[in-house]
Amino acid sequence: MTMLADPSVKYRPFPQIHIPDRQWPSRTITKAPRWLSTDMRDGNQALIDPMDEEKKQRFFDLLCKIGLKEIEVGFPSAGATEFDFISGLVKQGKIPDDVVIQVLTQSRRDLIEKSFESLVGAKQAIVHLYNAVSPAWRRIVFQMSRDEVREIAITGAKLLRDEAAKQPNVDWHFEYSPETFSTAELDFSLEVCEAVMGVLQPTPDRPIIFNLPATVEAATPNIYADQIEYFCRNIPNRDAVVVSLHTHNDRGTGVAAAELGLMAGADRVEGCLLGNGERTGNCDLVTVAMNLYTQGVDPGLDFSDVDEVVKTVEYCTNIPVHPRTPYAGDLVFTAFSGSHQDAIKKGFAAQEQSNSGLWSVPYLPIDPADLGRSYEAVIRVNSQSGKGGVAWVIEQDKGLKLPKRLQADFSRVVQALADEHSRELNAADIWGAFEKQYRLIGQQAYDLVDYHEGRADGDRLFTGTIRHGGKESSVSGRGNGLLSSVVAGLKSGFGIDLDIVDYSEHAIGHGSGAKAAAYVEARTPEGRTLFGVGVDEDVATASVKALLGCANAI
Repeated sequence: MTMLADPSVKYRPFPQIHIPDRQWPSRTITKAPRWLSTDMRDGNQALIDPMDEEKKQRFFDLLCKIGLKEIEVGFPSAGATEFDFISGLVKQGKIPDDVVIQVLTQSRRDLIEKSFESLVGAKQAIVHLYNAVSPAWRRIVFQMSRDEVREIAITGAKLLRDEAAKQPNVDWHFEYSPETFSTAELDFSLEVCEAVMGVLQPTPDRPIIFNLPATVEAATPNIYADQIEYFCRNIPNRDAVVVSLHTHNDRGTGVAAAELGLMAGADRVEGCLLGNGERTGNCDLVTVAMNLYTQGVDPGLDFSDVDEVVKTVEYCTNIPVHPRTPYAGDLVFTAFSGSHQDAIKKGFAAQEQSNSGLWSVPYLPIDPADLGRSYEAVIRVNSQSGKGGVAWVIEQDKGLKLPKRLQADFSRVVQALADEHSRELNAADIWGAFEKQYRLIGQQAYDLVDYHEGRADGDRLFTGTIRHGGKESSVSGRGNGLLSSVVAGLKSGFGIDLDIVDYSEHAIGHGSGAKAAAYVEARTPEGRTLFGVGVDEDVATASVKALLGCANAI
């Protein structure tokens, strides 16, 4: 079977929500929502090999470390592994005082009773009740009427109330999900939620959580936002309700739907770290949180060591994190393109000079350092790279700040090397090519042995010993500066005629032990351009070595 020429014979566009005065498009998210991680429940049930107790504990500890205060730890009635882990957390005192664990249950007496049993002795907990309400589920899965489906929710709510009363020492909170909310009739979702409220009697001090899941993402995120705004406007006693979002990523817009849902009035976001979850995954909590962060809003979650988060998630789920995953992937802050590299390099230079403190670097919406990433990996070199990228790698690796024309000269060398090897070049590859190209290693045609400076009649005098052809020769020259006197010495001693076009120098590092780097661009009488680089503890010696580098290029 192939794709249909006319998909409209099989699929229909999702209907619009009638809200002519919708407010969410003009709103801005100005504060972080309440967060709930469902990694250990929704995320775990999506794994080929569900987490064992050791991995569950490791994941729970990570979630607490990054600041999650509400964690759905499992489905106690699913089996002994789930039940034992949850009850173990409670009995062994492994739950921080400021963290509330949440368990999920279907609206069945035995499952609800088992869920409460797993929480005996807890200080506080959320019991999350759900049943599907949309037409497809009512018709195909349950073969029930609206009234019958509503009664399932009411019965479950009564059981929550009664089971909680048996453990009065626990600070109980309740969550209800009209599962498949995003594909259900809005009036019916509201009707069922109102019925649940009638049983549990929430107040502003003891609100109920209504979780409104896009169980299967079936429309554009603006429609989900309309559904959320409609619900927020029409649910009675809104101040006694926490509206929670639970988006999936079937259409690739789970994060966008969650963000628009917050703009539409929601208070809470459920999801998984790095978007794990059934089918295409749940809302990625890292992405939503860091999106807020880049807009100047404190997300209340700490991803200062995002690599640890990635490492733990990969270990516990056995799912590799894609290198292009927002904020967390290995390559998200890396530029290979020459034009990108040049812009980033200039952006970092401008950032160092800026006093505003505001981040503004082209192609980098966030400072990688805020996530614990180093700048060394921001620019990497392959056949697509330009002079700025090559210069960045040399500067980060060796501290050399190459002049622009030298950058251009060396980039051609690197380009040829990358084409030859057909792979990314690492710092060692690039430095090896630089040392070879600018004659920083090995015996050269003209090697400096030693030299002395002097003055006579206002001129600078250079007297040096240079090894050439295995023999040491004394040369001397006079000029208005050190380099001009060396040029004169090379011409009188070896017949080398050079005209200095450009010279620059800088310290490498800081402190008394810092070395100096010097760069010389020279031209021969025939018009050939030569470059030389010198590095030494003494800046004058580095300059002489750089000039000899030009001589060695002839």
